[in-house]
Amino acid sequence: MISRVDLRGRQPSRVELREVLPRAEASVEVALDVVRPICEDVRHRGAAAVRELSQRFDGVDVARTRVPGAALQAALDGLDPLVRAALEEAARRTRLVHEAQRRSDATVEVAPGGRVTERWVPVGRVGLYVPGGLLAYPSSVVMNVVPAQVAGVASLAVASPPQRSNDGLPDPVVLAACALLGVDEVHAVGGAQAIAMFAYGTEDCEPVDVVSGPGNVYVASAKRLLKGVIGTDAEAGPTEIAILADDTADPAFLAADLVAQAEHDANASCLLVTPCPELLDAVDAELARQVPATRHSERVRTALTHQSAHVLVDDLEQGLAVVDEWAAEHLEVVTRDAAGWAARVTNAGAVFVGPWAPVSLGDYLAGSNHVLPTGGTARHTGGLSVQSFLRSMHVVDYTREALAEVAPLIDALGGSEDLHAHVEAVRARVPRTTAVTPGHDSRRAGAAAER
Repeated sequence: MISRVDLRGRQPSRVELREVLPRAEASVEVALDVVRPICEDVRHRGAAAVRELSQRFDGVDVARTRVPGAALQAALDGLDPLVRAALEEAARRTRLVHEAQRRSDATVEVAPGGRVTERWVPVGRVGLYVPGGLLAYPSSVVMNVVPAQVAGVASLAVASPPQRSNDGLPDPVVLAACALLGVDEVHAVGGAQAIAMFAYGTEDCEPVDVVSGPGNVYVASAKRLLKGVIGTDAEAGPTEIAILADDTADPAFLAADLVAQAEHDANASCLLVTPCPELLDAVDAELARQVPATRHSERVRTALTHQSAHVLVDDLEQGLAVVDEWAAEHLEVVTRDAAGWAARVTNAGAVFVGPWAPVSLGDYLAGSNHVLPTGGTARHTGGLSVQSFLRSMHVVDYTREALAEVAPLIDALGGSEDLHAHVEAVRARVPRTTAVTPGHDSRRAGAAAER
């Protein structure tokens, strides 16, 4: 079912690894051609465009995207008590982890009378995207909303695709999760048109400053296209898992984790990296048993067959290099001294250590965030956090004496860059004591004058 890539006895370059290690063929770059006209349509026609796009892609006619407050409350009232308890505990744990991410303002005195304060300021309004195509994700409501609330964002809006089975509203458990967390602005809109709605605003939805949340390749592509109009988090596209394992790993556990990730999406990617061929044989046997028995077996089989692989390596050292290059959204390390190997990982959205920390735990109740970078973007981008909704702002506070002290140096640097008005903006406040005639070296003259 899963193809094998044998890297034993080889030292492939980073370029070669990117060529041989599989990923979903759906490219965010290619999808730009699809989402660009969608976003432009929403930009120019607003709510009318969103309505038509929802009819085209979701088969639902949504006259207004905003979900009535009564529908939110009804969804919460009808929520299964056990699901409510699970969401409440997930929110509690997630809040604990994310509250530890809050930053305090820091003031540094760089010289007597010269201070710079770094302030952390929340953005004013955020748009939080919750997928709802193949499956509903109330857990993604928790992962999006909690860090934004902890950051102190004043205005939050959630968008999730309309469902024909729910009279054109988002999934009822998604609505209930929003109500449970105190979010009263929810929009029944999905896909690239939801990201465009957040970016440009419509008659139903004010524009936002930052958009976060996972989605399919079209959602990720729209976020890339509109970056600059809005701030965005990671490009959280089709999901993926890598597992670095040795002969101590339980093949039934590994197979279960591969199946669990593959059931998200036929475009999901799974990579099992090990120096142990016997482990791969055992995992294949488990997959042959587990895949037919799982609910979404066709989807799982497609994902495991088309963009997944078993990778044989010489040793765990080479295996670590492979998983670091692949830069998975989720990485499980199931080896001897799993904590030690996990500590050496540099590229992953999140790392799960040992046999008792499966990705499924992180999806729901670990307390970590499951909105993570995909497609190799974990090489340069981290997962959703409180910092995703904060901006760093420097506040500069100098006395006249502190400015006068550095004025000769500003003379020098401003002169070297031929930006003399910059120099004079300082000298208007702290004049030179000796005039500088045209043609003189202003840097030397200024320094001499101050002495």
